[in-house]
Amino acid sequence: MKILIDKNVPFIHGVLEAYADIKYVKGSKISRELVAGADAIIIRTRTRCNKQLLEGTGVKFIGTTSIGTDHIDIDWCRANGIHCASAPGCNSGSVMQYLTATLLYLAVKYTIDPPRTTLGIVGVGNVGSKVADMAKALGYKIMLNDPPRERIEGKKFFTSLDKLLYESDIVTLHVPLSLEGPDKTHQMVNDRFLSKMKMNSILINTSRGQVVDEKALIAQIVKTKIKSAVLDVWGNEPGINRNLLELCNIGTAHIAGYSVDGKANATKMIVRQLAKYFDLPLKDWKPGPLPVPDDSVIDISEFGDNDMEIIFQAVKQSYDIEKDSDKLKKNPELFEKLRNDYGLRREFHAYTVKGDKQLILNKLRELGFK
Repeated sequence: MKILIDKNVPFIHGVLEAYADIKYVKGSKISRELVAGADAIIIRTRTRCNKQLLEGTGVKFIGTTSIGTDHIDIDWCRANGIHCASAPGCNSGSVMQYLTATLLYLAVKYTIDPPRTTLGIVGVGNVGSKVADMAKALGYKIMLNDPPRERIEGKKFFTSLDKLLYESDIVTLHVPLSLEGPDKTHQMVNDRFLSKMKMNSILINTSRGQVVDEKALIAQIVKTKIKSAVLDVWGNEPGINRNLLELCNIGTAHIAGYSVDGKANATKMIVRQLAKYFDLPLKDWKPGPLPVPDDSVIDISEFGDNDMEIIFQAVKQSYDIEKDSDKLKKNPELFEKLRNDYGLRREFHAYTVKGDKQLILNKLRELGFK
């Protein structure tokens, strides 16, 4: 058996070599010629899997270490007997950590009081649900919009998009990229969407870049209708809109889900699904011990007396989102390198907090710290 693997998939080198002929290649360089002799391919979002790449090849299995599959023509693959596997929810904890850092950064920068602030969450799946729990722990009021879930579960927990936009001080997007149908999300953040948002509100997008009409967003930020934007995903990666980047409070290189924990989860899920499909003895495989942060103990007694500032500093010690933003803003041409060479980031559960402020320790525990 032959398997072609994106060389930037972490934790996978050496795992499958005993069972197959493995070839590693840069994801953007995976071509029809390379795929032709493969039985399976393991990819990331940089490889587009469609008829042009796959027709006439021997590929039977595609595994993507991403939660989304918009880079794969699922219908064509199914029609041609190719099994497609993804990793839904693999990086939900990582994106939640990114959103926690974002909300605390914004709270300190703009003197936001969470109990008087409404966070509107558009898309309440694996990620959106964790973001909702985190925001509640920080004291934010929340509104939820998820039409597919509302059709199944009823209106009790959800609100209309128009109402959410009208009442939310911060809107965060956690939707899949859908190009058509009743739940189309492609370019959903357009002039109409932005015009309905509350004056001086803030937009956060960690879902897919194509969800946002970037020209419309630029116009609304310039007009000061939208006070700020936090973007991790962009419409033309890696050639991102530099004007928009400069207007963002926080702009990062599609790394919200790039914690070591999230990457390990994704690879584990794909290896297990491949093992099940080809009946390999790796159905319970998982990566070895993950690297431990250098400073895994956080003493909150060092952070002053303001509760929000203490929580902000504790989160910042585990993940400094401003550093990621500064790297991209200084070198936007290095978008792909910043993404591929992303450094060690462990999630909250890899850190222990200590101190004598029990209420704050309880709050940090709710966020996932030990």
